Amino acid sequence: MYKKINFLQQATTRRQFVLGASSLAIAANLPVWAAGDISRNANTGQMLRGKQFTLDIGYQAVNFTGKPRIATTVNGSLPAPILRWKEGERVTLQVTNHLAEDSSIHWHGMILPTGMDGVPGLSFAGIKPGETFKYQFDVNQSGTYWYHSHSGYQEQAGVYGAIVIDPIDQVVEYDRDYVIVLSDWSDEDPTDVYAKLKKQSHYYNMKERTFADLWSEVRQKGVAQTLNEREMWNTMRMSDRDISDVTGMTYTFLMNGQTPDQGWTGLFKKGEKIRLRFINAAAMTLFDVRIPGVKMTVVAVDGQNVDPVTIDDFRIGVAETYDVLIEPSADQAHTIFAQAIDRTGFAYGVLTPDLNMQAELPALDPVPILTMADMGMDHSAMRDGTMMDMSEHNGHKMDHAMHMGMGNAAVMGTGLAGFGSALPITHQKTELGPHVDMRAENPVYKIGDPGIGLRDHQRLYGRKVLTYADLHNLYPTIDTREPSREIELHLTGNMARYMWSINGIKYADAEPIILKHGERVRFTLINDTMMNHPMHLHGMWSELEMGDAKNIPRKHTVIVQPGSKISYLVTADARGRWAYHCHLMFHMMSMFREVRVV
Repeated sequence: MYKKINFLQQATTRRQFVLGASSLAIAANLPVWAAGDISRNANTGQMLRGKQFTLDIGYQAVNFTGKPRIATTVNGSLPAPILRWKEGERVTLQVTNHLAEDSSIHWHGMILPTGMDGVPGLSFAGIKPGETFKYQFDVNQSGTYWYHSHSGYQEQAGVYGAIVIDPIDQVVEYDRDYVIVLSDWSDEDPTDVYAKLKKQSHYYNMKERTFADLWSEVRQKGVAQTLNEREMWNTMRMSDRDISDVTGMTYTFLMNGQTPDQGWTGLFKKGEKIRLRFINAAAMTLFDVRIPGVKMTVVAVDGQNVDPVTIDDFRIGVAETYDVLIEPSADQAHTIFAQAIDRTGFAYGVLTPDLNMQAELPALDPVPILTMADMGMDHSAMRDGTMMDMSEHNGHKMDHAMHMGMGNAAVMGTGLAGFGSALPITHQKTELGPHVDMRAENPVYKIGDPGIGLRDHQRLYGRKVLTYADLHNLYPTIDTREPSREIELHLTGNMARYMWSINGIKYADAEPIILKHGERVRFTLINDTMMNHPMHLHGMWSELEMGDAKNIPRKHTVIVQPGSKISYLVTADARGRWAYHCHLMFHMMSMFREVRVV
């Protein structure tokens, strides 16, 4: 079940390495500056401080699996250099594009003028090959954020890095500080990955059902129930094992650019309080994070300070950031374990006081299996922000009220201040057709639900798992107005055809969402698909409604679970054109809207 890791020996037997040989660079027609060995930054990460920065986007020879490949990187580093700024200062970043195609940098989670947001076609025209663009803006926030390309698939190929902003007034005290960037790398060209998904959406699914699974369920549930459940899934033409679109079949999962064969290493001294800044810079992978034997105290989410909450596990969606404090009390090595949500692989690192020490690598948790509740097809009710499953359900016999999503709205009412919408769910005509293969008949709020694969951890393992319901902003809610209106958006798609949309309309055919400057709006998202969607609104905070109107947590990215709904408030205080999209790379191009504040 566990693997012993010797870090001193491991350092000399790494399979992962980054090729810096000039001959390979020349063979790949790379610029001279891109030929350097970037493995020097493997364990500590290159960090750039100050107010003036020069960033070069270009090609880089890499090798993560034993096969030489070409990545796109910033300053020849993967991940890109950590940028360390100070709250209250004005930063200038000269970004030069050495690629053969247009490029860009988006400062994820930063509140800044629309012209500096870095989204081609909305914020600016992009950076042409050989040209330099000057980003300049005031830093009016603090915390952990990140940056990445918003052009094509460059983010998947390596253009991503961390941002750490030191506050004017330090609230969280700690002795040591590490950035933990999680990501996924494929030796395949991202365009080829997408092409395979379009031809066969489950191409990368390594965990499909087998006869052994069916026989096991028959023994556990009996023939009748097993066949009834199989009939429901077959009728929907869906698989209850479809957790991730792209899996460990092609992905190598990285921690600070290091593969599982190598692992990232950080040093500490016994008794120190260590701040770990987790950033999910993956293209398609949600990670479940824990440090076996060590409690984590969450102190910030998406860069914003929250009331400290102590947990054992947390799920980090694509583009989210979580800051945790740990206090190792013994002279021993500890494993930081980040397993992919579908359990097809993991990234890991180690905190150790001595490179000669060993740590245990835990086994992967069981593979998650979707249920009818995850499809929004369960008779359920809300209690204190968590989803309560009733003992019986029938996915085929929903009455009209449940089909229209009225059941839970009626149950919930408006009893929880700051919780969310109590309006009946409505569906647009655009949501009907071959481009949409399912609708959640009974979506429920799941902010108190840790998500598929994590729900039984407290009962089975005694591990406390973080949920959105645990988050309370450290400071009082700034804008306490009730929203003047509500915008309901359905996250839609056809999995078999690998088509994604919002309200059944892809971005190319969609009208902008118009907000009036200064208004307070509630966004209610209903996930009519079987996938988790991390939704990201640029330029403004998404204030998550979770029952506490006085200390609403502010996020820039929110996971919407399968078959669920979620609400957050937005104050439209930033004029301009802003992107709003799912942050899964291969969903983004169509599950996308322009938000225009006028």
